Amino acid sequence: MARDAFVDHQRRELLRLSASSTVWLAFAASPLSALAQPAGGPPLKIGMVGSGKEGGALGTVFVKAGHQVMFSSRHPEQLKDLVDGLGPRAQAGTVDQAIAFGDVVAIVVPYTAMEEIGKEHAAALAKKALVLDVSNPIARRDGEELAKWVEQQGGAGLATAKLLPGAHIVRAFNAINYMKLSEDAHRSGEPVGVPIAGDDQNAIAIASNLIRQIGFEPVLVGGLSMGKHLVPGTPLSGEHTAAEIRQIVASLH
Repeated sequence: MARDAFVDHQRRELLRLSASSTVWLAFAASPLSALAQPAGGPPLKIGMVGSGKEGGALGTVFVKAGHQVMFSSRHPEQLKDLVDGLGPRAQAGTVDQAIAFGDVVAIVVPYTAMEEIGKEHAAALAKKALVLDVSNPIARRDGEELAKWVEQQGGAGLATAKLLPGAHIVRAFNAINYMKLSEDAHRSGEPVGVPIAGDDQNAIAIASNLIRQIGFEPVLVGGLSMGKHLVPGTPLSGEHTAAEIRQIVASLH
């Protein structure tokens, strides 16, 4: 029954996302469609907004998969050891430079910074084919007031969409420990699944392709309203196979 419920949910999601077929056809005819082609396509330019433990680990996996990555910080000179160790496909810059650089932008910052990023960069982010939302609102770090506000918006995902108006957002990599990313990428046997949530089919296609390229298996769990489940401490956090993620998602509906 759980499997049937999940399949029904996936069908509803596909029908909803396919409703914008005119938009999709226009996208397919544009240069951006190259970003969403099957795994093994051309390397992407990825701007990392936030290069701490999680951002550094995720960006490193992207570089090792052949993508060009600009790590960013308010003090990019502090990223010298990181980029020097990764070779010519890695570089460091400011947040402005990383956003301008990327075909795709990954935001990996404490959630308290998301509002400021929106105020300063929403227009630029709205022009990107994909904004990967890896940031989590964590009450003990970000404060109870912010955590409550995020909950009132419908959870992480819908809250990010409100703070970054117009951005093509997909939530992903929100609850896999940064220390496991390199180990889990292209592991032998069944790949680790990455639950993703998004409302834009083009961004979902690009994110899915990128996730497969770095050795994981994407699993669409629903729209951004499902982003509330993609945070630490929920049943979807940690490491699961794709099949296990589908079983968990079925139990959430």
